[in-house]
Amino acid sequence: MHYGKPSEITINVRGKGGFELLKRINHMFGTQDMTVGRPMSSLLKFSIPLLIGNFAQQMYSTVDSIIVGRYVGDRALSAIGTTLPVLRLLLVLFMAISTGTGVMVAQYFGAKDRETLSRSVGNAMTMIFVSSLLIMAIGIPLVDSLLRLTNTPAETFDDARSYLVIMLWGTVFSGFYNIGSGVLRGLGNSVYPLAVLLLASLLNVVLDIWFVAGLNMEVGGVALATIISQAVSAVLCIGKLMRMKDLVDINRSNLIPDMNLVSRLLRLGLPAGITQAIFSMSAVFVQALTNSMGYRVVTCTTAVMRIDGFAMLPNFTFGMAISTFVGQNVGANRMDRVEQGTKDILKISLATSLVLVVLLLAFGKNLICMFTTTQEIITLGVRQIRILSVGYVAVAISQVFGGIMRGAGDTMPSMWISMLTTVGIRVPLAYAWAWFTRGEAYPAGSPDAIFFSLLISWISGAVFNYLWYRHGTWREKSLISREPVAAGE
Repeated sequence: MHYGKPSEITINVRGKGGFELLKRINHMFGTQDMTVGRPMSSLLKFSIPLLIGNFAQQMYSTVDSIIVGRYVGDRALSAIGTTLPVLRLLLVLFMAISTGTGVMVAQYFGAKDRETLSRSVGNAMTMIFVSSLLIMAIGIPLVDSLLRLTNTPAETFDDARSYLVIMLWGTVFSGFYNIGSGVLRGLGNSVYPLAVLLLASLLNVVLDIWFVAGLNMEVGGVALATIISQAVSAVLCIGKLMRMKDLVDINRSNLIPDMNLVSRLLRLGLPAGITQAIFSMSAVFVQALTNSMGYRVVTCTTAVMRIDGFAMLPNFTFGMAISTFVGQNVGANRMDRVEQGTKDILKISLATSLVLVVLLLAFGKNLICMFTTTQEIITLGVRQIRILSVGYVAVAISQVFGGIMRGAGDTMPSMWISMLTTVGIRVPLAYAWAWFTRGEAYPAGSPDAIFFSLLISWISGAVFNYLWYRHGTWREKSLISREPVAAGE
């Protein structure tokens, strides 16, 4: 089956000026077929709006933290930081569904199979809805137990509970936004999710300030602002997909589960879901260790990991870009383009990471000061940023080679590598490091244990991902079997 003209963001242009500029931006960065043209150009056109969009998404949690840290205090900031590993653990089903859907969308789009593409998207939306109900039904009654499992300090327990419960009630909005934006990106359209994220981020900032500074709702207000913003994002992304009739058809029949497609989606996505579960479980154990060191260390860690989230954006962006690029080209059976795209994305990713390392070393203190005015926390935060900074080059390598394998449909290696680097390396190393560094200043161990263990796991992951990429079995995992297509055909 063949597609019509690629769908674009509809803009009513009656003259020149701002609307004409938006039209040109959409023409440059809208839905694109990555199986044609120069790989470098395709990757950059896809990555730029995606990077800005990821930046906007990261602003959700960062603005929350800055406003809470400044208007409520260090203890409230510590409370939000305590909930994050628990929240990520409960949302692992979303990761599985989103990853499987992304691979299927990219490959079926590349193969021009509109019917299977439409059924895949419809089934994914149904699975997200069911998963949201399941997460709420399991997670909300277990909130207190999960927080106790992580040794949440007594001073922050009530705030942590309030934040986590509200976030879980909004699970369905987070799920539909992630699946909607993920499908759009799989189709090569990263500009519409960007526009949605920018709007939602602005709304989140306004609501944060109003609820926290204006209405004194503290951490509950922060969670409510996030949920409202995610609801707006979900409606806009799903609405966009339902209007893209020329590319994908979302109707009642496509929402009915097809066990063959569901099985295929889970086969592709479950390794990523298990990977996320492993990361989240290790984070829960590490969070328990962090919490045992006191709320000041938790506050510092929360601030550092917010900064880390921004530093990771280029790496995650290029990993997502190469995954979509590889998915479309594997679907079209253009392995020659996969090879060239790999070389191009590595150059971009490594160069960007080196620039980030320099910036973090130069401005780390200024960044920490955005979250707190407590000198002890600032000093500790600067040290932790310096420890982590060198690891971003390693993460760039992991994301590129991991993205290539995911795009090709080979999602199992990431799971095994994650198990090895987190369960086998990071968690044991963090606890051992803390045990041997106990002293008068830090009775539960030095905070360095948290960050050196993370750095070593990053470096290990880069080595393992590269070795598996070189092994080459990912080339045989395509969902679509055809004879090789030569360059230029």
